[in-house]
Amino acid sequence: MSVSLSEFNGHIAQGTTFRGSSNGRIVKSFFQRSLGPDEVAVQVTHSGVCGTDLHYMLQDMVLGHEAVGIVSAVGSACTLFKPGDRVGWGYEHYSCGFCTPCLTNEECHCLNAGFYGASDFDQGSFSNIGVWKQKWLFHIPEGIKSEDAAPLMCGGASCFSPLIEHCRPIDRVGIVGMGGLGHLAIQFAAKMGCEVVVFSGSESKRTDALALGASAFYNIQDVSDFSTLGITKPIDRLIVAAASLMDVSQFYPVLARKAIIIPLTATKETLAVPYYDTLFTGVKIIPSMLATRFTQTKMLEFADRHHIRPIIEKFPMTEAGIGAAIEKLKNGQIRYRAVLSWDY
Repeated sequence: MSVSLSEFNGHIAQGTTFRGSSNGRIVKSFFQRSLGPDEVAVQVTHSGVCGTDLHYMLQDMVLGHEAVGIVSAVGSACTLFKPGDRVGWGYEHYSCGFCTPCLTNEECHCLNAGFYGASDFDQGSFSNIGVWKQKWLFHIPEGIKSEDAAPLMCGGASCFSPLIEHCRPIDRVGIVGMGGLGHLAIQFAAKMGCEVVVFSGSESKRTDALALGASAFYNIQDVSDFSTLGITKPIDRLIVAAASLMDVSQFYPVLARKAIIIPLTATKETLAVPYYDTLFTGVKIIPSMLATRFTQTKMLEFADRHHIRPIIEKFPMTEAGIGAAIEKLKNGQIRYRAVLSWDY
């Protein structure tokens, strides 16, 4: 399907967007904005569909936060990009630049940051247009196709960041859940030199897990006592990439002493663990939120160098296409990331 993409009238950027609504229908809308001196207009070509998008389907806001597109215009003070560059953006839109997290390269924890779902409700990646500050856009390496780059802008970065921060090549890394995040985490961890063990509730994913770099796969569906799994070599780091929060203490029998558990699930549920067992084993629980701009850049370079790519299903960037992708995602039927495309 070919479409006429965004039009730019001088420094006025305008185009089509797709919003959520109170009844859950996807609604086509229109966006227009003048470019500021440090802003970049992006003609969106592809968008990933993330599990987080499901939280905002009933909101009157433009959906999507995993964008890839082409720079169509730049503000007068822009120095980082030029028309024709291929770029992407992710979950965070801006930060204050002056607080302690910002000054220590942890701007994802800035209390005054702008995030998807909390700011900039008039634009998102379900669109053919975006206008953003140049410092919050990322160059896409030439070796990564746009349809593959889109899921990396949030999903890929969310996996890569805790692996870089907490995992070493000598570690045995467990990945819990083999979905949109998990299948990327397997690839990143394996290419970092870690021994990768996958825990999944779906036996049908065993072949894919091993092909992507896992050395072992355990089906934990209906397993209540993980000591019965037959794991003789303990897990040093556990990346929890499941779609919903789970009882992480059930993994304690297969963890090494002083192991680190890293939940990636975005939820407002309460995480509860047995205090004494956690204290006695020295287990640390360190949730991970988003990647910094530095880490996001390095993730793209690493993915390009090691040929790490998401496994995707493509859908057209239309009301019907978005609806179909969302429905399959809600039903757990996507293997493993949905991508919307204007050139379907």
